[in-house]
Amino acid sequence: MAEFLMPSLGSDMEAGSLVEWLVQEGDEVKRGDIVAVVETQKGAIEIEIFQTGTVTQLIAQVGDELPVGAAMANIGNDTAADKTTAPTEPDQAAKPKKPVQPVPTIRSADPTQFQPPHTLSPAARRLARDHNLNVDQLQSQIKKDKILSDDVQNIIAQSDPASAYPPPKATDRFSATAMRDAIAAAMTRSNREIPHYFLSHEISLRQAETWLSKQNEDRPPDQRLLMGLLFVRAVAKAALKNPPLNGVYEHDRFQPSEDVHVGLAISLRGGGLVAPAVHDTATLPLEDLMQNMRDLIARARTGRLRSSEINMPTITVSSLGDRGVDTLQGIIFPPQVALVGFGTPCQRPVCHNGKVRSELMVAATLSGDHRVSDGRTGARFLSNINNLLQSPEAL
Repeated sequence: MAEFLMPSLGSDMEAGSLVEWLVQEGDEVKRGDIVAVVETQKGAIEIEIFQTGTVTQLIAQVGDELPVGAAMANIGNDTAADKTTAPTEPDQAAKPKKPVQPVPTIRSADPTQFQPPHTLSPAARRLARDHNLNVDQLQSQIKKDKILSDDVQNIIAQSDPASAYPPPKATDRFSATAMRDAIAAAMTRSNREIPHYFLSHEISLRQAETWLSKQNEDRPPDQRLLMGLLFVRAVAKAALKNPPLNGVYEHDRFQPSEDVHVGLAISLRGGGLVAPAVHDTATLPLEDLMQNMRDLIARARTGRLRSSEINMPTITVSSLGDRGVDTLQGIIFPPQVALVGFGTPCQRPVCHNGKVRSELMVAATLSGDHRVSDGRTGARFLSNINNLLQSPEAL
């Protein structure tokens, strides 16, 4: 038996309010399933579970305000008993157990009937019911043994993006003012505790622009690759080469990350800002990364971010796109140790081989933490980003 606890959804979070349970007592859950929605000053966050077992008790009730670390539910782990059970024959201990085959069930002819919980996660099963989706059709499209809510949402989004991520239920806790207060508290802490240094570098986007134009020639508008994708990818790959800029500073020490999960700064339509993580930013195929970025932005603006996306950024990228500013000098999101800001790409005169020509340029600015890196490391990092953007085909 294990307790499922209220997670910390950021270094500035002290408590959250339970909005909705997406599981019931008796449901089987698997690591990565979304089991609850919690309201914080950052908005509604979908809470993932990192245990596998059966929900034996829902301790927290909808509406409860729970401090970080408070027990929300009890999870029974049936496999634990299997590991401690003595074998009935002496040689069984050395033999690997054969997987238990599920017992076939007779299915109703009703197309809305669903298979038992071992096929769909609880959250996915609920979402599928809400959208009248048939399990057989889902399996033929997704082709996975365990279908999660993310999989179902992706299927829904293909036909109706607006309905895939409906706005969360309104609560009295969240408001734009509350989010602004949370942002102010985090940035005040950042300015107080982090010794910032800033470096800026002008980068030519001539090669990147040409490569993107070729890549997008035959793509429909909703599948085109954007310049922002190349910025994020270049930062992620440069971060792998410069470990002191990729990780978090907690408990008075720097903890570098082997993987890069870029926090994408996203402005919300109702006001405020969030910076959830795009997981595995340096290794995903570009098309998948572009899809994940679009998905993350859509869910952020409809209040359906997940706890792992809030908790896991290792470096942040902020870009104002076409907002018309030359440079963006950001403040580091604690406990991270670096932030990269991109200004608006624009045509500028550039001297090349003694001749002046117009090129698309962008200013990239690094905000670094002097406790773990310095100007030399930061300069090498920006130089890496520049070199990567000159060879976009290698991204």
